Order: sequence, then C-alpha cells, then structure tokens
Amino acid sequence: MVIDLRKCIGCGTCQSVCWQINNAPPGSLWRRVVDREIREYSWFLRVFVPINCMHCSRPPCLKVCPTAATYQRVDGIVGIKDELCVGCGYCVVACPYLARTITFQDKMRFESKRDLQEPAASKSDRIGVCTKCNFCSPRVEAGLAKGLIPGSDPEATPVCVNFCIANALSFGDLDDPESEVSRLIRKNKTVRLQEELGTEPSVYYIVD
Repeated sequence: MVIDLRKCIGCGTCQSVCWQINNAPPGSLWRRVVDREIREYSWFLRVFVPINCMHCSRPPCLKVCPTAATYQRVDGIVGIKDELCVGCGYCVVACPYLARTITFQDKMRFESKRDLQEPAASKSDRIGVCTKCNFCSPRVEAGLAKGLIPGSDPEATPVCVNFCIANALSFGDLDDPESEVSRLIRKNKTVRLQEELGTEPSVYYIVD
C-alpha cells in the first residue's frame, strides 16, 4: 500500500468504512488516522497519517506467536487464523505499530452486510481473539478468482482504498514494476514507519 500524505485530509472515511465493512470489534484499531502538527518558529504544518497493519516482510508478530495463528501469505499479507488464536497477547506486544487488538466485549459495532467479505464472525468467535487489518484479503481473493487485478479493479481492492475521498490510498503488487504502487514509489519521495527496526513494512508514505 502507498499512502500519499500530501493528499490525506484526515476525514477518517477509511477508518469508518473499515470498521463497518469488516464488522471490527469495539475498540479495535484496524485503521486509525493520527493528527499531528509540525511546528518551527512562526509556521506550522498539520499532517494526517493513516496507520494500519504494515504487513511487514519480516513481521515480529509472526515470530512470537506460540500457536501459529499468525501467518504470512505468499503475497505478503499477514493474517490471523481465529481458530488457532488463544489471545495470549504476545503479538500485540511485539508489534511496534500498535496494529493488533484483543477485545473482550461481545457486542459488535455493526451488523451490516459486507460485499465479497467473509461471513461476519459470531460474537463468541471474536471474544479474546486478536484481530487486525488484513488488507481485506477475502475481497482480494474473490477478485483474483474472477481474474481481477487488486489495486486496479475496485472489486478486488481493499475498501479503504475504494472509499478514500482524496484518492490518497493506493494498493497493488509491490513485486510488479508496472503496478501503480511501484510507479508511485519510483516517482516520489517515500518513507516507511520505523524502518530502523528491520521489519520491512509493506506500507509506504509519500512525503514530498
């Protein structure tokens, strides 16, 4: 994923639609938009930074999971197998991006239907289980099965990207030099959060 900080207006649409479409548990932080001011002498700059799971190439959460509930797909997406998660919280502590949440509430935020998503988890399935952004992987898989291209075809693209009113979010194959995300990274100055930790995040931010 590539996030253009020059375009993000901090509206929070990506955060809201993620919670609703994925029926995220109350208090979960699958997506959040951090609001920061950069001040220097007489001027200041207000910056909005959308944050979700970084789907690291070297995810620290994967190493500490004692039940193999956390796994990494061949396309790089990091997921969680609910049936294997015991809610130990090791991955929550290991993640430097605060991208994982364990909820102990049994009331879901939304009950709406989701297009091309997995069936809503029952309340008992979510209690004590770690959850996080999965780049709408069921949606991506359903699109691929139809021959669609993630990042180009909305039906195969994460909903946060589709609903961003500022077109600040892009999604695609980082291994494909012709993909939109690869092109954006080549043509712009980008950074990744906490690169010094060696996690190799798959989310890039355009800063200039």
